[in-house]
Amino acid sequence: MKATFYHASINTSDVDFYKKLLTHLGFKIVAEYQHGFGASDGSVGFWVFKVHPKYNMHAFHRKALGINHFAFRVDNKAAVARFYNDYLVANNIPVLYDGPAEHPEYEAGYYAVYFEDPDRLKLEVAYKPRR
Repeated sequence: MKATFYHASINTSDVDFYKKLLTHLGFKIVAEYQHGFGASDGSVGFWVFKVHPKYNMHAFHRKALGINHFAFRVDNKAAVARFYNDYLVANNIPVLYDGPAEHPEYEAGYYAVYFEDPDRLKLEVAYKPRR
């Protein structure tokens, strides 16, 4: 059997943050709901819903049990730099680790920028050379 990644679903305090981010990254909105939406890049789906207040009692921490971060892959280093300037800087979204940089500790040529969503979930836009 062979499987591919199909979709992720997250609960957030700020649905609009993800709608703007995902559409900027080229995802298409495929479903709208009263408290969320689904988006797809044509092969992977990302479903985003407003967290119910009943379950919003714990702050997120990426070192705790569960998801650490989500990464979005782009075609080249220039795309990472464009995303940084055209989206993160333009929208005053703070970056982690001093902005876009090489990360040879992951792999030769790996280039990424990291930032957090409003709930502090770490997000990454990365270029990883295809081998």
